[in-house]
Amino acid sequence: MKIIGITGGIGGGKSSILNFISSHYISEIYYADEIARELELPGTIVYDRLVSIFGEDILENDPDRAIDKKKFAQVLYSDKANLDRANMIIHPAVENYINEKMRAAVKMRETELFFVEAALLIENGYNDIVDEMWYIYADDETRIRRLMEDRGYSREKAISIMESQLSDKDFRDNSDVIIDNNGDLKTACDQVKARLEGFTWVD
Repeated sequence: MKIIGITGGIGGGKSSILNFISSHYISEIYYADEIARELELPGTIVYDRLVSIFGEDILENDPDRAIDKKKFAQVLYSDKANLDRANMIIHPAVENYINEKMRAAVKMRETELFFVEAALLIENGYNDIVDEMWYIYADDETRIRRLMEDRGYSREKAISIMESQLSDKDFRDNSDVIIDNNGDLKTACDQVKARLEGFTWVD
């Protein structure tokens, strides 16, 4: 089983690439952000630790008392120390979850390709976990256009988020494979097919 990290800045098209892979290869794909949201649900250790640190003001005003995304984001991004404290709880829990899934996949011997996706894989040390780190690249103007068209972001919001992430040079310096997703999706998927030659094509 080959373990591959998929990273890159917002608007680069990571999800589109992974949708293609999931349709055509014997693979398991895990999105770190989705795992984090699952691990933050009421009744989990992560939820309890976050509430104990940041208080009940981050919770929704309903019987479920789930973490309110907007309230929590305001707390985190108002003070970098808050963000760091939250990350020290969330990221190790996500990594443990992914490691458990990896061990299970190795034991079952049915998965050929195991993918982990997140913008922060490099910052969180996943180079030590994956066999290859793939950077899904698109230039700034292409990413801004996609974010404005697909997510309804303003140009200012798109640029602000992009500036908070790693630079193109940082992504390139810390990745083994560059998938150029600057043009049409088929061209990018052809690069994926070339890289995964030898793995089972199921469609």
